[in-house]
Amino acid sequence: MAAISPRGGSRRRTINEINMVPFIDVMLVLLIIFMVSAPLITTGVVDLPSVGKSRQQPDQVIHVIVAADETLKLKVDKGEAEAVQLRLLAERVKQAQGGKDNSPVVISADKSVKYEAVVKVMDVLQTAGIQRVGLAVRQGAAN
Repeated sequence: MAAISPRGGSRRRTINEINMVPFIDVMLVLLIIFMVSAPLITTGVVDLPSVGKSRQQPDQVIHVIVAADETLKLKVDKGEAEAVQLRLLAERVKQAQGGKDNSPVVISADKSVKYEAVVKVMDVLQTAGIQRVGLAVRQGAAN
């Protein structure tokens, strides 16, 4: 007679390990699929706005200049630039517009100025109800 083991028979012991070979095979197949299909995917094109030239120059342009030290200056057309505080900016712009709400306001800022300072100026003008506010850009290659 065969000897009976105390564990109740000649069963094989189960191994508590995960077999990684099928997992690696699947990952390699996915890698090959992505490598083959990646060049075939078209990249998204972002349609950026361009700076054009207007047909007719406005009668009066009001420039708000934000200097490198975040001080503000107000310049009407080709006149002299006058220093102005942020809290008085909207009132001074409305005076410069002289009741003409269609007079454009252009904000020019030094490139070292924080974006937050320019946004504050735009917010003050928008809150005051000034409608035509734009940003000055330099045409040509960016540095």
